[in-house]
Amino acid sequence: MTVPPRPFVIPDDPADRLWRRRTAARVIVVDHQDRILLLQDTDPGYPDQHWWVTPGGGIDPGETERQAAVREIAEETGLVIAESDLVGPVAHRLVRHGYSDQVLEQREAFFLVRVQHFVPDDSDFTEEEKVTIAGSRWWTPAEVQAAVDSEWIWPRSLLELVAHAGRIGAEPIDLGLVTDESTRPV
Repeated sequence: MTVPPRPFVIPDDPADRLWRRRTAARVIVVDHQDRILLLQDTDPGYPDQHWWVTPGGGIDPGETERQAAVREIAEETGLVIAESDLVGPVAHRLVRHGYSDQVLEQREAFFLVRVQHFVPDDSDFTEEEKVTIAGSRWWTPAEVQAAVDSEWIWPRSLLELVAHAGRIGAEPIDLGLVTDESTRPV
């Protein structure tokens, strides 16, 4: 007799989910036509939901924020850049993302890089990214603004960060604690 698989149970209480904490570097990739590259991310516990994020991820032991940003861009888009190509950091924040299986709390530094338009290459995705990243898309600022009510775009202040990165000598923006970027409330 075959035993049916157990259904995936999503805990209501965040305390019942795995909590992960890390530091991360995120990169706002802007081409010379001012389009912004975003990755379509998913939560396997909610296969019908998705959101759009800037490339980036956790900082490995011994890495600086800039080194992590360069590595993450190469892994997630195939684009090879130098640390000197990065503008910023343009912002910092502490974010708590609630997902079906975990709560991810991370301190993030956002950088910006201006590049020639390219077709992203996902061949260096990690095993987790192969499961959760569903694609990529170049967005115009007008498309980002128009999608405010119909799409989840994280960070919500993306266009503000792009504008801030263009200000010479500007200090990084402190975005504080963000808790509303979740598929499952924290």
